[in-house]
Amino acid sequence: MTIADAPERGRVRETPCLVENAAQRIGREKSPYLFLAVFGAWAFALGYFGPRMFSLLDLASGGFAYASIAFFAVFAQVAWLYGFYNIAVVVFAAIERSTRAPLNFPSLRTTPSVAVLYTTCDDFVERSAASCVSIDYPDYHVYILDDSRTDAAKAQVDAFAERHLGRVTVVRRANKAGFKAGNLNHALKHIAHEPYFAVVDADEILPADFLTGLMPYLAADPACGFVQANHSSRPDAESALARDMGIGIDIHWKWYQPLRNRYGFVMFLGHGALLRRSCWEEVGGFPELVSEDLAYAIALRERGYHGVFAPDTMCLEEFPETVRAFRVRHVKWTRGTCEFLHRWMLRLLRAKKITTSEKLDILFPTLNLPLTFVFFLFMVNAAFFLPVALGRVQDLTLVIAGHDFVVPTLAFKPGVERIFGLDFFAITLLTIVAPILCFIVELASRPKRLIRFLAHSTALYAALSPLSFIAVVGYAVTRRAQFLVTGSTRARDQRRENSVLGFLSQTHPDSTIVQGFEFMTGAAFLAVALMTFQIGFAGVAIGFMLMALMHDLGWRHKSIGALTWAPFSLVALSVLLGTTGVMGLQPVFFGFGFHF
Repeated sequence: MTIADAPERGRVRETPCLVENAAQRIGREKSPYLFLAVFGAWAFALGYFGPRMFSLLDLASGGFAYASIAFFAVFAQVAWLYGFYNIAVVVFAAIERSTRAPLNFPSLRTTPSVAVLYTTCDDFVERSAASCVSIDYPDYHVYILDDSRTDAAKAQVDAFAERHLGRVTVVRRANKAGFKAGNLNHALKHIAHEPYFAVVDADEILPADFLTGLMPYLAADPACGFVQANHSSRPDAESALARDMGIGIDIHWKWYQPLRNRYGFVMFLGHGALLRRSCWEEVGGFPELVSEDLAYAIALRERGYHGVFAPDTMCLEEFPETVRAFRVRHVKWTRGTCEFLHRWMLRLLRAKKITTSEKLDILFPTLNLPLTFVFFLFMVNAAFFLPVALGRVQDLTLVIAGHDFVVPTLAFKPGVERIFGLDFFAITLLTIVAPILCFIVELASRPKRLIRFLAHSTALYAALSPLSFIAVVGYAVTRRAQFLVTGSTRARDQRRENSVLGFLSQTHPDSTIVQGFEFMTGAAFLAVALMTFQIGFAGVAIGFMLMALMHDLGWRHKSIGALTWAPFSLVALSVLLGTTGVMGLQPVFFGFGFHF
């Protein structure tokens, strides 16, 4: 049935503690050793490499060159910090996995009622909703929280609900304020009053044991405010992009999430989780911002509650089916993260009940998205300004078919060689490899699959910098974040930039301004890369242009399919040439193995 308001159902007293406290310590005790290792290694790197890095400032010929070199030196050391963080995660995750003992929960004495909140906004997926009504649990009800605006999407939801009368209730609201958080708060305030509730995304598939797998954690520990289930990509994905990149979801969840129970902050990731209603009431509902999931988890932690990650309960989620959907999601995440940092970062830093390790575990991934803005500036500096600051024009004579051709190139000034050598090359290579280390470890036994995945992920992820730059600028100017729906096609049909502020309020990837900026940036980078023989930058530049083309043409379009290998191939060639440099073949051209 479809309702806007309904009588209360399922309001029962929450059982205080249904089983023995077998899991009461999970998620409570946090070890600082991971971040002690990260900052210990970083401190050593700063002490060992820092003086030589900053000594490059002696080569500056003026204020502009000084600023360019200083920016390069500072950002390089920030990149080292993230490199050590990613390496520590893999090392500590491997240790945690090898030492983690299986949990044996006693059987639940009672099965309290649960509200399963399925959220949709013009992106209803019937197989996902069907998984919600197929859960093996005696007392639950499915609420479809439908914020759809099109009649076709609403009709699809209503038809599904008609086929599952008594199990499914459709909830719609007249005022769609507050994004997904507002949708959830409306349902929990007016309709769904069960003592526990699950949050499910439109494209997510729940396992039959979803509730029986997660409920024991909450039952064992009254201080546990939510349990986040594990996720894997759908093995039967229809789209080529999802089949090529879905394995990245599996590996990332496997290496980065379980160790947070002990070494970091367990985040509510917005879907595939079971939550305690009394906690929701205590914190006053979900904060109404795009990153409502992280803000809610922080609000709970401030009040002494904590979350738990359950690695053995596996939901399925879909990688975006198209490059366009992937880019829409990226803009939503980037602007939503900027909003969170703008509105919640000081609150997080001041929270007394959140440990330093937990705060760092929140800040490292959340700062990573807006830091791509700085990374884009770093690439602009390294491609356009740093060659002028640290280089000198040197003619290169090429002999072709008996004819001499003189090509002006940029070579290093005397003194730059102080940062060449095996040690600097090693930390640069570490910085390049660290973010993909978990994939290398996981796929080492399948080298062909590994190379293919690295090539595809380079074409997809390494080319996001211009889009991230625009998204961060858009939020900085407008201070607005939009909950862009990944699966919706409405923006493609309706986007019209009537003003600069209108464009910046969304920075939607459908915009010709966004795509034009990406393509022109790539063309400029490619021209400079060819003139200065910076092979790695040539690969990244091709990625920028491909990203703009793939938005509409698709992932495996016949005219660009083979080109998706170019970014990875050229970056790998650049690293190989850098290796020859440290082996004694000093690079002649500016940029071999120098940038990352």
